Amino acid sequence: MAPRKSAVAREAAPESDGLTTATSTSTTTTTTTSTSASTLPSAPFDGTATPLSPTGPAEKKQPPPEKPSDIRRRGAVILSFWLIVALLGLPIWWYTTTIYRANLPLDDMMEWADGKACRPVFPLRISIQASSLQEAEANHLLRLTQHALDDLNDFSGHHLRLELSPNSQTSEGDADSSSLSSIGSSTSSVSSSAGSAGSSNGNGGSAVTVSSSWSASGGNSNGSGSGSCTPHEGDVALTIRLTPGDASTASLHPSQAILDVTYPPNSIPSLSSSTSALATFVATQLRSTFAEEQAVISYLLSTSSSSSSSSSSSASPAELQRPPRSLAPEVAEALSRRTMRSLKYAPTYHLTFSLFAGGAAPSSWDIEAAIREYMQPILDVLRPIHNFTIDTQVQLYAAPGVQSPVLSKQDLSSFINAAEWPLSPSIGGAPTINFIVFAGNQTINTAAPAETHHQDGETDDSEAAAAAADSAATAGTTSQSWLIPQWGAVYLLPAGQDGSAHVSRDDLREPTLMFTSHLLSLLGTPQSGSLPLRLSTLSRIRSADLLLRASSTLGSLARLSLALRNIAIPSSVAEGVESTMWHLQQACNALGGPEGLAHARIAEAEAEKAFFEKSMVGQLYFPDEHKVAVYLPLLGPVGVPLVMGLLNELRAWLRRRKERAAAAESEKKKQ
Repeated sequence: MAPRKSAVAREAAPESDGLTTATSTSTTTTTTTSTSASTLPSAPFDGTATPLSPTGPAEKKQPPPEKPSDIRRRGAVILSFWLIVALLGLPIWWYTTTIYRANLPLDDMMEWADGKACRPVFPLRISIQASSLQEAEANHLLRLTQHALDDLNDFSGHHLRLELSPNSQTSEGDADSSSLSSIGSSTSSVSSSAGSAGSSNGNGGSAVTVSSSWSASGGNSNGSGSGSCTPHEGDVALTIRLTPGDASTASLHPSQAILDVTYPPNSIPSLSSSTSALATFVATQLRSTFAEEQAVISYLLSTSSSSSSSSSSSASPAELQRPPRSLAPEVAEALSRRTMRSLKYAPTYHLTFSLFAGGAAPSSWDIEAAIREYMQPILDVLRPIHNFTIDTQVQLYAAPGVQSPVLSKQDLSSFINAAEWPLSPSIGGAPTINFIVFAGNQTINTAAPAETHHQDGETDDSEAAAAAADSAATAGTTSQSWLIPQWGAVYLLPAGQDGSAHVSRDDLREPTLMFTSHLLSLLGTPQSGSLPLRLSTLSRIRSADLLLRASSTLGSLARLSLALRNIAIPSSVAEGVESTMWHLQQACNALGGPEGLAHARIAEAEAEKAFFEKSMVGQLYFPDEHKVAVYLPLLGPVGVPLVMGLLNELRAWLRRRKERAAAAESEKKKQ
């Protein structure tokens, strides 16, 4: 039994050792605590319990009060920073970021756009040559004709003023216009064929005789209208030659600005009569002579944005699409087609003459000689209005877009093979007019197309009427040429039987004359009448068109500046607007003459330049989000310390003010 006890004792020994160790540790801790407690200062016991103080740090020592000089210095530093920001930083920021907007005469610009600043008026002088009448009879007939003309004239834009021509001016007037006889005969020789060719694609139309004030020869190369062929202010637009005959007849000279009127001797009014059949007849002929020009100018005034802008806010869309009140619907439609056909005005046009052959022949042509003989006289006469540059090219093995030997009207639109034919759109910024001669055996079938039927079996009356009109004009005939609106013309040249590789000048006579007629159509020239009259009308129409376009551009610029307040308006735009309005006023004062055309051309160019100024749109699309992204990284680090420093200083100042007020109040109470 003894050994077992000793084993138990040995097993219990470690436990006792651990207990002893723990007890010793506890004792040591108690001793340490006692020792710490014994080191505290003893205090006499007064019978009350003393709470133990926390063992945290001692109370923070307050800094000494600031000196008044330090307070003033800190306020001065903060104030200096804000003064630098307000007096230096903000002005620099405002100057460098403000969008410059030049002052524009918006009211004057809108007056031009609304047609209130200028009323287009074309004063035309009509000279009457009556060598067979006595001076008193001629003057009395002139007065009666003027009264009848004023009664018939319903268009205020034309002021036809009659005057009696002295006998000394008769030969001079004939000599001035006789030099155009050869040119007029060359254009009139192709007028019939040009009319049928133009109507083959629906682009032809009837034209009425118009007026003229152009003389014959030359012209300057810059197209400024100062050449010898331009009319001077006060030139006679039309001369009426009265000659006795068997009946009252009137005929317009084919190549001169002369209206020949024959009258029976018994139709001369007496000096005491107030009416005259001859005066009414002459006035009626004058009105019909200038009818087309009046219609075109009236159409331009009615359809321009200048005249419609003032009434567009109150008019309905259906009313805006109606033809002008002074024009018949069919006349307005014909003028609309002519406007869509003709090219927009440009001071310079580039003429490209191209010979395309389906095979290896023909490979050469005398186009330079043909242009020089048949077209150059017309180009010289047109030079005061337009400049022309010319180039030629030959393309062999050129396949057209349609291979059929007989082309229908539907094939004409796809005949041009634009993918393979080298037709440059423009050279040097000038619009290009393409004249193509295709050597082959193709012709155009101008027979009437079939009626257009709808799915319900009914026939479209308008389309049937148009088809019937086309059929009556071109049934059973063919044509070699057609005009492409605002692009050019194509002529189908029959291939020679001998397969010649050269096209002579004589072979190119008909195509060149046809191209000359098409060129006049593309420029907006009337199709009938003598050449001086047609060119005179073209000058006045171009003057009115340019004046209206420049005025419309001024109105668009004014509305743009009012609608976009953040758009930049540089000083160059203001200068352009001022120049435009000055030239517009000069053009308005000289409408109908070369000076009016020159000023209208400059005004339109200046207005377009001012409206499309590229520096105006630089800051237009600058979103506010981008501004925030730019300013926040700068204003955050700089603005927060400045604002917080200012707020702290304001709070300290308010606190000091309250303390001074409280101290003053306590002093009063003590007293």
